[in-house]
Amino acid sequence: MVVGLLRTYHSQGTHGEIWIGGEFVCYAIELPWLDNVRNNSCIPEGTYVLAKRYSKKFKWHMLVKEVVNRNEILFHPANDAKTELRGCIAPVSRICGIGRGVQSVVAFNKLKDMVYASIDKGEQVLLEVLKKGK
Repeated sequence: MVVGLLRTYHSQGTHGEIWIGGEFVCYAIELPWLDNVRNNSCIPEGTYVLAKRYSKKFKWHMLVKEVVNRNEILFHPANDAKTELRGCIAPVSRICGIGRGVQSVVAFNKLKDMVYASIDKGEQVLLEVLKKGK
C-alpha cells in the first residue's frame, strides 16, 4: 500500500493531503521546510516505510523509517505544528490556519486503522511525500 502525502509549503508551516489508492483520507500539518533541521523542519520529500510503533506518550501510532539525518519521525495527533510537532506529521480533519488543524485524533485514527490493516495482512506500507502538483 502507498500512502501519498501531497504537500503545500508555507513559511510558517506545511499543509498536506493524505491519499490512499486514489481516496482522500485526511489533511496533514507539519513544520515548515527548513532544510531538514532536526526538531524545526518537516522531513524531505521522498519515499519511506511506515511501521507500527507504541509509546507511553502517543500509544499506538506510526513510525516513518529511515529518514535521512532524522530519527523518531512519527504520525501522531496534533492540532498545532509549531507547539506540538518536532518534525513529525499530524493528520487533521480540517486545516484552520497555517500549520494548524482541528480534530486530529479523528483523522489520525482513520489513517492508522487503514495503515495497520495493511501491515497486519503482511503488506509493506510506503509513505510517498511529494510537493502538490508534481
